[in-house]
Amino acid sequence: MPPIRWTEVLGWGQEELDSLRFVAYSYIKQGIYDVALTFFNALAVLTPQTAYDLQTLGALYLQLGNNERALEHLDRALKLEPNHSQTQLNRVKALLALGDKQQAMSQIVSLLGHSDPEIRKQAQALRDIM
Repeated sequence: MPPIRWTEVLGWGQEELDSLRFVAYSYIKQGIYDVALTFFNALAVLTPQTAYDLQTLGALYLQLGNNERALEHLDRALKLEPNHSQTQLNRVKALLALGDKQQAMSQIVSLLGHSDPEIRKQAQALRDIM
């Protein structure tokens, strides 16, 4: 059975999805992560192939200390957008929190050569805490 296309069932288009993202992001800006998480979980169901929603879900789970769920969503996001450096950094943080230093170091090494100096700096900081 094919997956349910919830946007079609609801009759929603891009405008409704963008509005939902706006509200969810507003909760993030206020530091109300548990409510933002609810919105982004809904968005992940409505648009399961949207890297931004999965990246944000991973970051929220990381912020809330649910590192296994964070890693799950970050990995899904990286399948859609493999070179997204902030998602890669968040993945390192989740791996470190889960005690997987070998995978974390492998990811850090690839980020140490990144063209963005801020990404390199953050990767260096993560390597230093290992």
